[in-house]
Amino acid sequence: MVTILGTHTVIPKEETPKGLLWLSDNDQLWRWSHTPSIYVYNPKQNNAKNNNTVVDVNVLVERMRESLSEILVHYYPLAGRLSWTDGGRLELDCNAKGVLLLEAESKKSMAEYGDFTPNEPSIKELIPAVDYSCQINELPLFLAQVTKFHGGDGGFAVGILFSHPLGDGLAAIRFINSWAKLTRGAKLDPSELPFLDRTVLKPTGPLTPPLFDHREFKPLPLILGRTDNIEEQKKKTTFALLKLTPEHVQKLKKNANANNPSPRPYSRFEIISAHIWRCACKARNLEENQPTVVKFNVDIRNRLNPPLPQNYFGNALGPTVTPTCYAKEITTQPISYASQKIREAVNKVSNHEFVKSQMHYVAGFENRWDLIRTPYLEKGEYRADVPFFGNPNIILGSWMSMPFYEADFGLGKPFYFGPGGVCPYDRGVIALMPDEDGDNGYGVVVYMHFQVDHMKDFIKYFWEDI
Repeated sequence: MVTILGTHTVIPKEETPKGLLWLSDNDQLWRWSHTPSIYVYNPKQNNAKNNNTVVDVNVLVERMRESLSEILVHYYPLAGRLSWTDGGRLELDCNAKGVLLLEAESKKSMAEYGDFTPNEPSIKELIPAVDYSCQINELPLFLAQVTKFHGGDGGFAVGILFSHPLGDGLAAIRFINSWAKLTRGAKLDPSELPFLDRTVLKPTGPLTPPLFDHREFKPLPLILGRTDNIEEQKKKTTFALLKLTPEHVQKLKKNANANNPSPRPYSRFEIISAHIWRCACKARNLEENQPTVVKFNVDIRNRLNPPLPQNYFGNALGPTVTPTCYAKEITTQPISYASQKIREAVNKVSNHEFVKSQMHYVAGFENRWDLIRTPYLEKGEYRADVPFFGNPNIILGSWMSMPFYEADFGLGKPFYFGPGGVCPYDRGVIALMPDEDGDNGYGVVVYMHFQVDHMKDFIKYFWEDI
């Protein structure tokens, strides 16, 4: 059980620009709620050479509060509030109402939380809670909770909620790492400051018809013989965390590149995604002629011409989807076959003209809900118009290359970072994260929610096929 000892509203330390900040069409594409994550620290372990110094929670929170106020001068949009326009767009009022920092204490030791995986119900108490029944313009866009664990281990958790319309994963991590850097007494380099003007993603000139068939915004394949995915939505699911060591990754690379028709080796993402796709098709026991795809997002910061400014703060993700394949092709062909299909999806979003066409396509929708709908079940209802990425498809989120372990608040690097929650129903969402125990970050952790009926077979194939 966690007791909240204090709640602090933190505003920018200095006067910041006021008024509306235009949000790009890319910012409009994602759920308007917050993304939860958690960092866990063991300063006693990190400070073993310094007489096992135990950090005082009051001192730590005060340092974090001061540095948060300082970093908000540069990231002042986070201290604002969202609202809806009459046309159904999100807009941001930079009103400096502030963010929330919570100070908490747990009656449980760090060890009692186990491995901190997001399926553990108790993990939720380490992350701030948001009342989404409030008006959107009342909700803070960033919340952090610092929890001191019970006992002599000196451990802390920092639970984070970051509003998705304000930025993607890379934007959030850069903010948190800069905040941590100030907290531990270091100075920010000018190159680390955010670029806040999102109009660089605003289509110029009149909207033009799409030059490509943007299948990434269209319905995904259904189970053969079905007209909707409601039956799949109702099936029970379970959670698993699978760790790929650097040796596992190298073996997969060797297998995939043995049949690679291209001189460029397949990347970690391409071969791990292909491996997951093959195992999912096998575990689901799909019919041979069952169409299936993998959908994911690609960082487009350096894929535009010219590229976005360094440290662009916002959402800069290009959705993409593989060519539609038959399950038999994915399961019987070498892993290089599925790897190549993943690469083809990546290559789409590496094309400046494709991304530009995608921007015009999205801007052409008067109501963005026609593209995304709501990503959550409402009042327990299952809806055919809600995006569903589960059986027979997969949606992947890759955070493998993000510098999570640079978030040192003066406690040393975190010994654990992970998502703060998992989808309670199968939407096929699988997250790829860096493994802190890996060699130079090449180990990979696979967080996945999958239908109960198929999870055992998925894990079986996952290890057998390596």
